[in-house]
This record gives sequence, C-alpha cells and structure tokens, in this order.
Amino acid sequence: MKIGDVEVQVSIVAVAVFVIFAILLGAASIVSSNVRSQLIWLVPALVMLLVIPIALNYMSRRQYADIKPIYEREAKTVRVRLINESMVGKIVRIEGVVERVHFQFLNRPQYSVADRTGEISVKMFTSPDENVKVNDIVEVLGQVIRRYIVTGDPVINCVSIRKIKKS
Repeated sequence: MKIGDVEVQVSIVAVAVFVIFAILLGAASIVSSNVRSQLIWLVPALVMLLVIPIALNYMSRRQYADIKPIYEREAKTVRVRLINESMVGKIVRIEGVVERVHFQFLNRPQYSVADRTGEISVKMFTSPDENVKVNDIVEVLGQVIRRYIVTGDPVINCVSIRKIKKS
C-alpha cells in the first residue's frame, strides 16, 4: 500500500492478529444476544488493530526516507574489519554479501553482511525498500551502534539497504 510517496508494509503478525480478532468478533456476535452494543466498541477496536501498525510503519519509513540523503552525503565507505568500538556514532557505507536474514516477517529485519574482510550484523528498525535475500550483494548505509544500547559489539543501525550489481 502506498501513502503519498511512502510504500507502507504491514507485517504478517499484524495481519494475523487482525484476522484472529475478526474471527473472534464474528463468533461473539453469533453467540451474543446484545450484538449492537458490542459492535459499537469492537469494530473500531478491530479497525485500530490494522490502522496502528500501518501508521507506525508509515512514520518510520517516512523518517528513514528523510534522513537517507544526509547519510548518503556523510557516509564514509569502510571495510567491515575496520568497524570497531571507536567508530560508534559514525555514519558508514559498506558493501557486501548478505549471509543471513532474520525477522523479516516482523518488518524489523536483521542481516548478516560480509565482505572479504569480515562479517557484521546490520539491524533495520523498519521494512526496507527492497526485498533483500541471502546471497544478494548490497550497499548498506547506517550508523555504527552497540548491539545492546550501552554494551556489546559494534553493529550497524541501517537506514538504507539496496541491492547492487557488481561486475
């Protein structure tokens, strides 16, 4: 679904929750004698189960689209091996091959991207513009952060991941 110039994607989990509660609403309306008063509250609640995830995805995708040009301008191209604790907070660009993909069904994908020098975890907190799969060659724009807010090894908070063609 497209809202303005932002492509919005609802996660499978949000759709599943909506469907389960729609089935429960249908069953409750069949069993209950006071259907009208229930529908006044339950139908808007059911609609909100779909509207809220759409709105949240729209807002995060919009914000990522707004900061992408800044990251493209300021990013320094680095090799994975060079990313360390001293680079936390720096904006980087890496190129590599996607070795693993996790949590795409939640619209919060995590990638393991490797180049010839090493491998790093790339976390994205919204759905990407492109469907990235294992063995795709990608360019990642993002900021180096710690895995667990204050501690942990450096990872990349991804703003943009896109497939590239290497010859």
